[in-house]
Amino acid sequence: MAGFYVQFPEPQSRRQNLRLLALHRALMADLPDGVSDVSPAYVNLYVEFDDHLLSPTDARAWVRRHLEVLGTQPGEGTGRTVTLPVRYDGPDLPGVAARTGLSEAEVIRLHSGAEYHVYAVGFTPGFPFLGEVPQVLRLPRRDTPRRAVPFNAVAIANAQSCVYVLPSPGGWHLLGTALSTIYDPGRESPFLIAAGDTVRFVPLDGPTPPLPAVRELWPAQPRLPALRIEEPGLLDLLMDGGRVRQAQVGLARSGTLDMRAARTANRLVGNPPGSPVLEFTLRGPLLTALREVVVAVVGFGMRPEGQPMQQSFRLRAGETLRFQPVSSGARAYLAVAGGLETLPFLGSSSTDLIGRVGRPLRAGDVLGLAQLGRALPGFSSPPLTLPDVLTLRLLPGPQATREALTALGRAPFRVVGGDRMGLRLSGPPVPGGQVVSEATPEGALQVTPAGEPILLLGDRGRIGGYNKPAVLHPLDLPLAAQVRPGQLVHFRPDLSGSPGEWARRWQMFAD
Repeated sequence: MAGFYVQFPEPQSRRQNLRLLALHRALMADLPDGVSDVSPAYVNLYVEFDDHLLSPTDARAWVRRHLEVLGTQPGEGTGRTVTLPVRYDGPDLPGVAARTGLSEAEVIRLHSGAEYHVYAVGFTPGFPFLGEVPQVLRLPRRDTPRRAVPFNAVAIANAQSCVYVLPSPGGWHLLGTALSTIYDPGRESPFLIAAGDTVRFVPLDGPTPPLPAVRELWPAQPRLPALRIEEPGLLDLLMDGGRVRQAQVGLARSGTLDMRAARTANRLVGNPPGSPVLEFTLRGPLLTALREVVVAVVGFGMRPEGQPMQQSFRLRAGETLRFQPVSSGARAYLAVAGGLETLPFLGSSSTDLIGRVGRPLRAGDVLGLAQLGRALPGFSSPPLTLPDVLTLRLLPGPQATREALTALGRAPFRVVGGDRMGLRLSGPPVPGGQVVSEATPEGALQVTPAGEPILLLGDRGRIGGYNKPAVLHPLDLPLAAQVRPGQLVHFRPDLSGSPGEWARRWQMFAD
């Protein structure tokens, strides 16, 4: 995927944001082939596209044509007014009061007395970015984000307020707890708040609403039962090509992290690209075939006992399949001829753990076929391999500086934590910082003000506020999917060109 930002003037201006949202509506109503997402934020709009289907020149011409029609006048407000009751009991409320020289009651009065424009929805599904916080309450984000922020936390950072509508990492100051459910994937209308709405907070005591139930992605009673999970692996997930054109509501792209391996597995059993597969991480499950099926396993981190990797093979009814861990790689994919029967959510069958769409497989789950497969066993593919020393290529990112890119290439980094959202890296300090919250490109390497790099993967927050000095080379995304905890990673940044040229690749100005 390629992409660029359409930059609007007057940072954090309601007038310009309304114009930006009008452009977003126009673009979404006239999507050319190849555009996977158009993501609105505070002061810019990110256009993501497949440059094999749509050239960068044509993508920019499409946007420019709509900008000319839009003109310089602000778009009309189309949003609603949403009132949210809040129990002001946040752990950071005393600290915010102390740092601003106010009492806690004054902080509550000022925060709840403002009327907030919803500039964007993102980071996690339904997460609203709200402005503007009263001047006296404006504090910078925490230098190091919390790894876990509780459900429905109401928070502030700089001129912004928000609600963490789902448990997630986050670096804002927590003031209280919202008492309404803002996002629920089980509702007919999952999202309570949209960009362009107005939000008012009302202080109120009351219980925190329950966390929304997980929306299932496969039927409890499949039409053609095929595989039963006897023992789950470490993390077994249903995945497909990903959830596209949902960035405006904050849903992760998700999908298979190693698309090369997943596509190979589907090809070996005769399925179309992007068909649902099972993604296994580090340790695979124990499966029993309930009918005769042809399957293929492709990837790393494990191998099927008694069966070949990267070759289709037959499982007869009653036969079991077990996986043995290996020392290299992290993820493998199992495809079944005929595909898997699923219950898609907003166009995709991919699990989104943060968004509570789907869940890991557990003992007793039964998966069925979408249709009877006709593939034969014995088809193989050229072997996929991993290098002994992992070196990932980096391209200049939206906030690229020569200093940051040089620091990333100076020494190896160790993976100290991570999941499908991203990999936390430890190594030499890298110049980082903050930006007005904006879309996060695929494979972005963001750096916090504390100098800590985080390589963002498929379940990344769609909007973030940290510098992104680099992005992973698209051809190296499958390698990043196979990184193991504790592994050393070398980066090879592309330093050709000038900072001005790097910026021009990422930006297009609305005026």
